[in-house]
Amino acid sequence: MDTATTFTQLIEIVARLRAPDGCPWDREQTFESLTPYIIEEAYELVDAMKSASMANLKEELGDVLLHVVMLSLMAEETGAFQLSDVIQGISEKMIRRHPHVFGDAQAASSNEVVKNWETIKQTESEKGLLESI
Repeated sequence: MDTATTFTQLIEIVARLRAPDGCPWDREQTFESLTPYIIEEAYELVDAMKSASMANLKEELGDVLLHVVMLSLMAEETGAFQLSDVIQGISEKMIRRHPHVFGDAQAASSNEVVKNWETIKQTESEKGLLESI
């Protein structure tokens, strides 16, 4: 199965869990109640990254992705934003922060990339772009 199809299935699964006739536990969750879980998943992902187990890494990436989808759908339920806004926002940020790939800037080393990234990030902060993302 392709990535778009499986991603759509995950979105549908999470939406079903949050639906009125879905899972009581999932329906009760809030941003605050999920906070310890996302922190735990982040630590588990880091542990998996340090291990030699690609199966464990795949599982932990899935757990983090589940939380990204769940939190985004919860925001959508309130009318704050949609999952597509999250994806669009990070896509735009990656293009802005990589002018050496998507523009005319030059970066001959990873050190130059990091320096440019920080400069761009500072400029965005000064312009208020970070608050809109």
